[in-house]
Order: sequence, then C-alpha cells, then structure tokens
Amino acid sequence: MTKSEPREIVIEAGRTERHYWADLWRYRELLYILARRDVSVRYKQTLFGVAWAVVRPLATMLVFTLVFGRIAKLPSEGAPYSLLVFTGMLPWFFFASALGESANSLVANRNLLSKVYFPRLLVPTSAILVALVDFAIGFALLNLMMLWFGYTPGWRILALPGFILLAFGAALGAGLWFSALNVKYRDFQFVIPFVLQFGLYVSPVGFSTAVIPEKWRLLYSVNPMVGVIDGFRWGCLGRNFTLHADGLILSAVLTIAVLGSGLWLFRKTERSFADVI
Repeated sequence: MTKSEPREIVIEAGRTERHYWADLWRYRELLYILARRDVSVRYKQTLFGVAWAVVRPLATMLVFTLVFGRIAKLPSEGAPYSLLVFTGMLPWFFFASALGESANSLVANRNLLSKVYFPRLLVPTSAILVALVDFAIGFALLNLMMLWFGYTPGWRILALPGFILLAFGAALGAGLWFSALNVKYRDFQFVIPFVLQFGLYVSPVGFSTAVIPEKWRLLYSVNPMVGVIDGFRWGCLGRNFTLHADGLILSAVLTIAVLGSGLWLFRKTERSFADVI
C-alpha cells in the first residue's frame, strides 16, 4: 500500500483485545480533539471566561485563611497562611476537577460512544487534560503570589511534575471507577460531589499535616492527595516544610493500586457501554 492510498482498517473478532493499547496511540489525535472541544465548551458564552479558574481558588483561599488561620489559628510552618492554603488548594482543585469531569465523561459523550468505535479510555483521559488548563492558570497565579511574599522557587520546584503526575494517576484511577459505574448506575452522579466535598475537608488543603499527630500521620496518608499536597508545598515552600517519605510512598502505592484496578474495571465493562448508556 502506497502513501497515497487510504489506510485499510480491518475489524475482526478479538482485534480490540490484542491491539487496544496500539489503538490508543493510533487515535491520539482524537484525544486532542476531545480535550480542545471540552475546553471550548467550558469557557464558551461565559461572563468571566478563564477568570473562573482564578476566582474559585482565590475565594476558597480567603475563606480557609479566615477560618483556619485567623479564627482557629492553626500553624502555618512559618509561611503566610494564604500561601499555605493556595499551595494545597491548587493540586486539590486539579484532582477534584479531573475526577468530576472524568467520572461524568462517558455519560456526557453517550451519542459518540453509541455511533463509532474508538478506545473509550480516551474519553475520561481527555477530561483530565482539560483540568490541566485550569491548573496551569492557577499555577501562574501561585507564582505571582510567591513573588509577592518573597518566595523564590528553589531546586525543589523541579519535583512538582512528579507530584502532579501522582495526582493525575489518582484522578484517572478513581475517574475510571466512577465513569464505568456511572454508565450502569446513574445515581453515582450524586455520589461524586459528596466524595469530593468530603475529600476537601479530610485532605490537608486548609492546614498543614503538622497538626496531625505523628502516630496517625501514616494512616492519614491513605488519602493519596496527602502525599501530593505535602509534596507540592515542599516543592514550592521547601524551606519551611519537610517531605515525609513513608507517607509519600504509601500515597504512591495506593495511587498505583487505584489506577490499576480502575483500568481493570474499565476494560472489563467497556464492551457494554454502548448498549447500556
């Protein structure tokens, strides 16, 4: 077959099982198209546009700073409390947005799933890529805040991509679980907001993990976002924060477990999506 001839696609029994991961690469342009479409839809015909990616974390930061910093007077490890909150809120909002969008992505794209073949894994993955746009905007704001408070990023900031990758894996793993279950059981769309709201308060977003007693800290790290948030603060505000290796390792292991089990469940139920959605 020459380059000028159209590519021939053969559909045969068992092909998707043998070539599924190759198909992910073959349909990589679709991943970009889905992500670009979702970004356009999110900010199309909005009053403030991308400013929502700034207003939401700023407003939440002000509330948390008032409640935890001024009223409860929790320690900030020598850093400005608003900066402590924002460095915890930025990775949390990325995780929450990525999980929420990916969990509902299959139902939102029901018409596409029922009409054409492509690896369904691309749908929840593209939803997480959209959350990276909001994260990039928030990260730019964080850099401005750090300059305002006199914090110059050191070498530790080079570790931030690793912590974001950890949050990405946790969001994708949980998103695969919820998206697969949401196709069959639509009441999971009501469970997801509750899980995210509960997770916000049990994660060290508005406070430092230093307030957690040492004997409970490893158990507290069962929440994968504990390691991510601690690592993010260590990378941005390293001179005031320490990185707990045991908690980070536990968060990483649990993230891998959630991601692996999410992939297993998603692949197991993927064939039935078009029939029940």
